[in-house]
Amino acid sequence: MKHTEERPYADPEAAARKLVELAASVEAVQDGRIYIERINAPFLFKLEGSGSEFGAGLKHAIERGWLWKHESGTYVKLMPSSEDLLARK
Repeated sequence: MKHTEERPYADPEAAARKLVELAASVEAVQDGRIYIERINAPFLFKLEGSGSEFGAGLKHAIERGWLWKHESGTYVKLMPSSEDLLARK
């Protein structure tokens, strides 16, 4: 018996793929930078993901080489390996 709904981004892989998709849909500023709030806000408020799902998804995307995060945490960049991921959609 289930008492809670399945969360679509509870799996870090699913959250990471959605974050890459969101990052690809945002126009990058100088040098390919995508401000973190440009993917954080839609993930949290439009898609109703949680903060922990965002964090796990971001970590997974970085580990897979899909995103690169600046040490300050203020922006990310799409990595070349993310192009293969986006092309498969």
